[in-house]
Amino acid sequence: MKRLYYPIKMYKQIIRPIFFQLSPETIHRIVIVALRTIHYIPGARYLLRWMFSVRHPSLEREVFGIKFRNPIGIAAGFDKDAEVYKELSSLGFGFTEIGTVTPKPQPGNPRPRLFRLPQDLALINRMGFNNHGMENAVRNLRYRKPHQIIGGNLGKNTLTPNESAPADYLRLFRALYEYVDYFVINVSCPNVANLTCLQDKDNLKEILRGLIEFRRGQNQYRPILLKISPDLSTQQIDDMIAVLIESGLDGIVATNTTTHRDGLQTDPETIASIGKGGLSGAPLTKRSIEVVRYIHKKTEGRFPIIGVGGIMTEEDALAMLQAGASLIQVYTGFIYNGPAFVKRICKRLRKEAESKTATTTN
Repeated sequence: MKRLYYPIKMYKQIIRPIFFQLSPETIHRIVIVALRTIHYIPGARYLLRWMFSVRHPSLEREVFGIKFRNPIGIAAGFDKDAEVYKELSSLGFGFTEIGTVTPKPQPGNPRPRLFRLPQDLALINRMGFNNHGMENAVRNLRYRKPHQIIGGNLGKNTLTPNESAPADYLRLFRALYEYVDYFVINVSCPNVANLTCLQDKDNLKEILRGLIEFRRGQNQYRPILLKISPDLSTQQIDDMIAVLIESGLDGIVATNTTTHRDGLQTDPETIASIGKGGLSGAPLTKRSIEVVRYIHKKTEGRFPIIGVGGIMTEEDALAMLQAGASLIQVYTGFIYNGPAFVKRICKRLRKEAESKTATTTN
């Protein structure tokens, strides 16, 4: 029986135009509900795995002591409340990063707060860490299967002053410790007032001190990664690397969204009307790869890097890994390319691995 094939072309020409008639948040909620609903249908998960998953030894990775079936994850922001990590696994993702989770539930910034820039293959968001809080995330994670690799992206509540931020991060860390496989400390989102001030070296050390101390007393080791902004200067990136080395962190996630608007094809009036927010997608590709390459070179490849930002094609994914990323994450590329995107990246990576093997053999 011929294996079903879901071409990206069909998604781009038929399904995406229909989706894009609705507001981004509305269609996101519809997709979340649809994913949850379809898995109540007997055999649906098996069918999705058959259609969208690629399994091959060349795709497997072991990073910070965790075995991944492939190096492609869904970035934080898609499954904020750990609602569909099982379903995303069926779509071929090697891991899911939930969140950003905050200690208390919060509604986020006023709507509209998510915008498409189709001419630029980009999104602008100023969501503001909208989520149902850590207790809800814990409830949703209690019954996950061991093969479903989950990362927890942590952020402080908007109303928490920066001087009290360490307590928020520690509270989250303690609550989610037994339910996720690794943690990401998010102090680089531009959509929460004054959050990026926490990227200061001293502030970061204060946040991390409590987390590292708590981890020492646990039976299981949970890697801690730091998510950084693409807008940092070289000196600021060097400061983050220093924190990585000095504080006992396990790696870096590079990068978050950018506040820059340089070189966009969308008309300036539209951009001005959208206002503030973090830009993701194709305009971020070059910068995110540059940051990953710089960190990898500066640290001599000693620390794992999760590369994220502007991965819109299979070649972008390959370039990110070649720049030094151990794992990669997609979000905007998934929105613009559809559910077959992960499969296409996996097939491209498998082809690359087979090509290298053939060259070595010859």
